[in-house]
Amino acid sequence: MASSRVITHPLSRRQVLKGGAALGLGSAAALGLRPSWADPWGQTSVYAKGVEEGPEVSLAIRRESILIDGKEARPFSINGTSPGPMIRLKEGQDAVLKVTNLLDEPTSIHWHGLILPPDQDGVPGVSFPGIAPGETFTYRFPVRQNGTYWYHSHSGLQEQLGHAGPLVIDAAEREPFRYDREHVLLLTDWTFEDPMSVFRNLKTAEGYYNFQERTIADFFADMREKGFAATAEMRGMWAKMRMSSRDIADVTGSTYTYLLNGHSPEENWTALFRAGERVRLRVINGSAMSYFDVRIPGLKMTVVAADGQPVQPVPVDEFRIGVAETYDVLVMPEDDTAYTIFAESMDRSGFARATLAPREGMDAAIPERRRIADRGMEAMGAHDMEGMDHAEMEGGADGDMEGMDHSSMEGMDHSNMQGMSDERSRMNANGMLAAGAAQPGSRYDQAGIGIDPEARRMLVYRDLKAFTPWPDRREPERELELHLTGNMERYMWSFDGKKFSEVTGPIRFNKDERLRLILINDTMMEHPVHLHGMWMELENGQGELIPRKHTLNVKPGERVSALITADAEGSWAFHCHLLYHMDAGMFRVVKVS
Repeated sequence: MASSRVITHPLSRRQVLKGGAALGLGSAAALGLRPSWADPWGQTSVYAKGVEEGPEVSLAIRRESILIDGKEARPFSINGTSPGPMIRLKEGQDAVLKVTNLLDEPTSIHWHGLILPPDQDGVPGVSFPGIAPGETFTYRFPVRQNGTYWYHSHSGLQEQLGHAGPLVIDAAEREPFRYDREHVLLLTDWTFEDPMSVFRNLKTAEGYYNFQERTIADFFADMREKGFAATAEMRGMWAKMRMSSRDIADVTGSTYTYLLNGHSPEENWTALFRAGERVRLRVINGSAMSYFDVRIPGLKMTVVAADGQPVQPVPVDEFRIGVAETYDVLVMPEDDTAYTIFAESMDRSGFARATLAPREGMDAAIPERRRIADRGMEAMGAHDMEGMDHAEMEGGADGDMEGMDHSSMEGMDHSNMQGMSDERSRMNANGMLAAGAAQPGSRYDQAGIGIDPEARRMLVYRDLKAFTPWPDRREPERELELHLTGNMERYMWSFDGKKFSEVTGPIRFNKDERLRLILINDTMMEHPVHLHGMWMELENGQGELIPRKHTLNVKPGERVSALITADAEGSWAFHCHLLYHMDAGMFRVVKVS
């Protein structure tokens, strides 16, 4: 679809929708009638920062003074709020989104997870020029899907400054689950530091923001549990790699305030319900760098959608949400009491929270905080390291990985690979695993570091099963393997040992081919990998019901595979969604032709 550029005057703020009437759930709802404030398939409350309803929406981007956690800040605002308002569209519409740049620098908006023409995807320098100061860019595209998504800047580090917001697309037909009310929960991480200063600090000193390093007391505690020899060996391995076993997150609560719908834990934003209602929570991780573990003590959650796509219901007590992922869950509070929505950062350095309550002003206890975990052997090689060519990583890529010491990998236990011969029996005629089979080296049955599977029922990737099969059931024609690489000491991140600035061309997909993408994480950090323009079907062992996702979390040392139908001609961004990792070089362009 065509886009347009015009110079405009500053837009006036639209009046935000008011939610007071949202509590008027009466007999009409019980009879299945639609209240005036409801969407067609469920009653909805208003998102905390206001709502802009399509198909035609106007957005103005500014830099202005706004209170965050009670302190004056200078975030990017969208229609006067930071994070921005919720945009609500409907499947089958032709969306017209007019974005006016009132900044003194270029900006952009990427519609995360939407399938649309490449020139409407909003990534400057790929297939879109960006939005210059004083200009309006009109995005026009058909809305061909439904579910929970989000939008954010793809210009520099603007996303860290609040340039993001939720995007909800109502289904044209009834969804496979029912609910009475919904709330959007947008998780973000805010720092009062300049993002460029954060980036410089990360490049200056490994572990700059990690104030939870191990102590002598921890060493003696490990000795009591594991013995001196095992403790000394593990400490020595981490020392050789110039890393800490507690490098869980690059940027932590030492500088971050974790926000839920723009509100700090102390501000305690409240989502309302009536006892007995089935409530849909649309949870979006719109943070720059933070993974969260989300739970509501006292309430079971049922996961019904992942990355906007319906999945067969999974009852859980908690789920980990990687950066840029979305999960929809249903809860049914039976009592007239308050519940804490608790989103703890993966490194345990802080949390975001809100309250689910029948009335404003109610509160609930914050659960006991968990201690930071230590990375163990699973981070050092769940996949087979034998035969791997480390030449590029040891300085072959213009010195990107210079100084990384792999001697600690010698003698590694590869027992996790014993099932490889069994997997070979499942290979197809092309010598590849049958579509939908889990790849060797994957850990889809594990939630990740810091999770005790005995403590509560956690969602894992193995649980995700599509509601219906994807129409393209062809076997993959070829496999493309990419390694996620990095140098933590120099803070350089890359694919196959090369930063984006060092590659000579795009990754090529053939138009309409069926492709298997294999991602192998050679680093000690999690990476949420996002492909624009196309779905990735996670091969988690669910056969023809493998789930569709736009962002895949790849744990340290893990091998993850996904099937792709390359039906989106054009150039597309492909990158780690940790903002500073992407800016440091873990970014590529995929060309479909």
